Amino acid sequence: MAIELTDELIQLETRAWEEIQAGALTVDTAQAVQAAVTAHAEATGQSRYDVEMELKKQVRNPEPEAE
Repeated sequence: MAIELTDELIQLETRAWEEIQAGALTVDTAQAVQAAVTAHAEATGQSRYDVEMELKKQVRNPEPEAE
C-alpha cells in the first residue's frame, strides 16, 4: 500500500530539514513534525514509522524528475 502524504506534512519536514542543515533545528519544529506524522498515521491506519520514513525519503532524497 502506497503511503500518501499531505502537503502540510511535506512542508513541515522541509522546514525541519532546512533547519537541520543550518544547524538550527528547534524543539518546536521537531515536535510539530512528530505530532503531524503521528496524527497522519493514526488517521490513515498506517504505521507511524512507515509514514515518517516515506516523508523523510520524499523530502531529503526526492526522485529525480523525468525530462
